[in-house]
Amino acid sequence: MASRNISVSETSRPKLPRHAKLKFDETRQVWVILAPERVLAPDEIAVEVLQLCDGVRSVAHMVDMLAEKYAAPREAIATDVVAMLQDLADKGFLTEARESTA
Repeated sequence: MASRNISVSETSRPKLPRHAKLKFDETRQVWVILAPERVLAPDEIAVEVLQLCDGVRSVAHMVDMLAEKYAAPREAIATDVVAMLQDLADKGFLTEARESTA
């Protein structure tokens, strides 16, 4: 049985686990991650990063996209993104896509 938590690095391909969904809460007008008996309301930047977490893109690819979009230093973005994703993974809100052979 695989560990629930992952160690996030630039080669990771994070995604939300099956039990968690990123949804816009119309009532509160905020994005939330819904999981069994838990709700997390990430900030705007976290939502933007989470929308990129599809299990296909690597963290490095996401960082490159964000650095280009915001014309910001890649190193600073990489540090922040990896730390944020690791925090979410530690809380059980992220998992990593596993290689599959079709």
